[in-house]
Amino acid sequence: MITLMHMAERDPRPSPTRTSTRPRAPKPAEAARHACEQLASLIVHEPEGVSGVARHEDGWLVSVDVLEVARIPDTTSLLATYEVRIDERGELQEYRRVRRYRRGAADDC
Repeated sequence: MITLMHMAERDPRPSPTRTSTRPRAPKPAEAARHACEQLASLIVHEPEGVSGVARHEDGWLVSVDVLEVARIPDTTSLLATYEVRIDERGELQEYRRVRRYRRGAADDC
């Protein structure tokens, strides 16, 4: 006896998958982490936090806050904000200090 099978009943053939040669772009949190780690390896100060993450044409622009001069009381310590640009692979492309301020100082509104 011969049994006929419909196409759907046959063993599925593995479909060729398209592998991308481009690495997956980092998500905002990953971009912030990459920016902090790479900036810390280039400057002598440790990052305290991230105050901004923005998608850039070919990666991310991350604003990293860094304690530059610790003072007592802590509200008089000097901090700086660095803009760090990383590419789609999470590699640092450039950085620059854009602001220096006292911890206790408020932004001009």
